[in-house]
Amino acid sequence: MTNHLQAVTTLNNGAKMPWLGLGVFKVEEGSELVEAVKTAIIEGYRSIDTAAIYGNEAGVGQGIKEGIKAAGIRREDLFVTSKVWNDHLDYEGTLQAFETSLEKLGLDYLDLYLIHWPGNSKYKQVWSALETLYKKDRIRSIGVSNFQIHHLEELIKDAIIKPVINQVERHPKLTQKELLAFCQQHDIQLEAWSPLMQGQILDHPVLLEIAAKYNKSTAQVILRWDLQQQIVVIPKSTKAHRIKANADLFDFELTKEDTEQIDNLNENHRVGPDPDTFDF
Repeated sequence: MTNHLQAVTTLNNGAKMPWLGLGVFKVEEGSELVEAVKTAIIEGYRSIDTAAIYGNEAGVGQGIKEGIKAAGIRREDLFVTSKVWNDHLDYEGTLQAFETSLEKLGLDYLDLYLIHWPGNSKYKQVWSALETLYKKDRIRSIGVSNFQIHHLEELIKDAIIKPVINQVERHPKLTQKELLAFCQQHDIQLEAWSPLMQGQILDHPVLLEIAAKYNKSTAQVILRWDLQQQIVVIPKSTKAHRIKANADLFDFELTKEDTEQIDNLNENHRVGPDPDTFDF
């Protein structure tokens, strides 16, 4: 059970990934980013998630470097994720994109590398490149992001190595129950990006009522809801007090009724693009 900040899930290849991490989507390069990553590591976070398209891998790398030093830990204690963007959706382009990301991050290897969006059928070429990098031990685990069930079915058909992760938009207004069931059935860990719906749901009366019951914030309730359904979460924040609060999830447990109430908020509503219609 996820009962402390550094609790891990074992992925289908045996790798261990923390249930809770820091996301840095839309955080620009600069001291605020470096400080956020460093603060998260000092506070006990061991998972950091970025992507090539975020344009902030260098700052994330600097934050990791400073955080490791300040926390007195090793690189091996961290789980670092990045993603290949859709302008590199072929085999050679993916290999080059990976080297660029690694160089910007200042790392020797990545713990997890994801295909950021399915885009079109070329994602099979990208997957083949990820498999090559995995076999060469440049990446410890490989996975996908924003894949629907039909994308996963298509990928698994030809894949030599099965994805360990599917990172998707998930929050109380978009519960993705069928996708979650499919991933669990195929031993693919589901991971939620934008778990707090970019703040748009934090004042929902149902969530406020549940939060009051436990003397917690609505953000903490939502993140706990994810963890109790065995979903990895990567809330984004640059503020030290929020980074700390987002990790304060392990001294309460939602009831079955609470969980059902939150599940019932689903409207299949996305704040991000639809993977089936996203035009790159």
